[in-house]
Amino acid sequence: MFATVPDPIPARMRGLNRAEICDVNFQEFVRGWQGQAQPKPAPGEAILDGSALDARGFRELFESQLVSRHLDLMARVLRVQNKVFYTIGSSGHEGNAMVARATRHTDPAFLHYRSGGFMAERFRKLPGMDPIMDSALSFAASAEDPASGGRHKVWGSKPLWVLPQTSTIASHLPKALGTAVAIEAAHRIGHQLPIADDSIAICSFGDASANHATAQTAFNAASWTAYQKLPAPVLYVCEDNGIGISVKTPTGWIGESFRNRPDLDYFFADGLDLAGGYADVLRAVEHCRRSRRPTFLHLRTTRIMGHAGTDFEIEWRSIEELCAVEAGDPLLRSAAIALESGAMTRDEILALYEDTRKKCFAAAEDADKRPRIETLEHVMRPLAPYTPDKVMAEATRVPSPEARVQAFGSEDKLPEKQVSKHLAIQINQALHDLFAKYPETLLFGEDVAQKGGVYTVTKGLHKAFGNKRVFNTLLDETMILGMAQGFANMGMLPIPEIQYLAYLHNAIDQIRGEAASLQFFSNDQFRNPMVVRIAGLGYQRGFGGHFHNDNSMTALRDIPGLVVGCASRGDDAAMMLRTLTALAKVDGRVSVFLEPIALYMTKDLHAPGDGLWLTEYPAPDRALVLGEERVYNAEATDCVIFSYGNGMPMSLRAARAIEAKHGWKVRVVDLRWLVPLNEAAIARHARECARILVVDEGRHSAGVGEGVITAITEAGLGGKPGRRVCGADTYTPLAGAAFLVIPKDEDIVAAAGLLA
Repeated sequence: MFATVPDPIPARMRGLNRAEICDVNFQEFVRGWQGQAQPKPAPGEAILDGSALDARGFRELFESQLVSRHLDLMARVLRVQNKVFYTIGSSGHEGNAMVARATRHTDPAFLHYRSGGFMAERFRKLPGMDPIMDSALSFAASAEDPASGGRHKVWGSKPLWVLPQTSTIASHLPKALGTAVAIEAAHRIGHQLPIADDSIAICSFGDASANHATAQTAFNAASWTAYQKLPAPVLYVCEDNGIGISVKTPTGWIGESFRNRPDLDYFFADGLDLAGGYADVLRAVEHCRRSRRPTFLHLRTTRIMGHAGTDFEIEWRSIEELCAVEAGDPLLRSAAIALESGAMTRDEILALYEDTRKKCFAAAEDADKRPRIETLEHVMRPLAPYTPDKVMAEATRVPSPEARVQAFGSEDKLPEKQVSKHLAIQINQALHDLFAKYPETLLFGEDVAQKGGVYTVTKGLHKAFGNKRVFNTLLDETMILGMAQGFANMGMLPIPEIQYLAYLHNAIDQIRGEAASLQFFSNDQFRNPMVVRIAGLGYQRGFGGHFHNDNSMTALRDIPGLVVGCASRGDDAAMMLRTLTALAKVDGRVSVFLEPIALYMTKDLHAPGDGLWLTEYPAPDRALVLGEERVYNAEATDCVIFSYGNGMPMSLRAARAIEAKHGWKVRVVDLRWLVPLNEAAIARHARECARILVVDEGRHSAGVGEGVITAITEAGLGGKPGRRVCGADTYTPLAGAAFLVIPKDEDIVAAAGLLA
């Protein structure tokens, strides 16, 4: 299928098209084989003496290897015709088909992009599935692609429990471990798993990715877990081809680095040799399943045909090196096994090779004729599903009276029967209610259990619900969010806590690139619902600096599909938490609940002792509609102040001062929901009022306030007098200097004066 050009240089020396060379090499190798064949083995006999692989298994693995290879060759040819849109191939890694054969189709798999052999083999696990056509649809970005609906070339399958990965540069390792931990945690809390109880999680990656910080945090957490005798059946498969794009891995580095790592059980298998490697793959899989321990399978592979179709290796590798690499092609070894064992003749191998080629090209041509995504609505359809009526029905569904009494200790201690309380206590009460409502809920993070969090917000939850549902983690935000995804994958409802907003940023890709993207890239076939609680924002007195007073929410606002809520008062917090958990349960959404630390214990609003920032606990049948704002002094039309979080009590105090100074009646709007902003409500309030103030405790650049101003401007109201009061573009200093960089009451009053 490759165009041939007359060339006096032998095929093995030609540097223009290494894919063609590998194709020719295989055929020449088979035709030129001169060895002695053994008598043809029966299907159940060992393919070669001493091999754990029988003849039937070998034949199927070989077929899977050929499917993977010809999908790669097809992609190289049809990419230039604009019929295929992805050329990162699996050539040289086809031995990962052995991992698929040794595992079950219900073992959740998190695969890197060189997993064509694995997928072709896993497709055998269920009848009626077609690895060639399904893959061709994905290569072609067809809207009929069963993995992602044409949104990306991913290896994925809902019935085969392959959760689509897009980055696969180590960011999937934490959630693979989290899934393994979740499998075992489900047993402890009595949660019914969607897979077998003795399932394992599989995660593949390259030797270069093993050096990534996210990979290292996953390995450390796996060892940390096993060291404490906690089951974590994850099979980490390092497919070692010795190179990452163009950077070579030092010879022996993976083995040296992982062979003796504590509590990460190491196995080696030759992924270039089906007959010799399969027994070692089986040993690793069986060990992981039986011992329930983190297991590291070091799988020898090679990489031929370059990193991708645009990688012209001849520009940076010598001809001699390329020829040596291509001589190690695992398909050559598989062909030799077929011939030596007598399982197949030359003609049978070549016929199978060409037949597989024809099927792959035919499927690709068919896929090219199928519909592709053509509208923005189609692109975004699975990104942020929202069924408001169902969400509200779930949010207002009341836990059983017995469960609530047990959670709070007695009928008299039910929170709605107590006096008004501050924000921290109302969040705590709401969490107790949610745990009573959802027995599959888990809360975890740093210091959240016996201590009850550094601000005691989770106090009592560990005592009420036990260590199985409320527990401390290692100090690693990446793994906290990775575990959350694992629990969600297994049908539980995780509420992870990130201790401070500043601590989120080194782990945010677990939300941005992984958790929030899963529904989009799986066409809403997989969901990992969660509510991430984060303490943050500024205004703490006598404590802080940047890491405890971080006021930057920009990174959260940039994540497609994410919901971000920020409550300024206790009753709102309780109702918003109910809405967010319902959103997770009904629509599978990922959300962040941002808790203003400085308001946790705030009781007063205008004067000491007035108690005006205390609130009653809302009855458990009350919740907020997503995007619903709170309005103070709704009849006022002289000026409107938009704010949230710490800005709310400041704005209310400033509104009183503005009225006294200018005689204006001031409306104050608590946005409450920061992502997505309720642009219609913002426009409505702005339209009804003569002047506009936006109070944003975040930074001047890329803050929430910019979104509010944009909503006002795009509604055609940009001509109204308005000002933005916000923080400075700086890190937060220590002590009293912190209040020089964030808005104050008097700043709001002064801004209003500019509108007079």
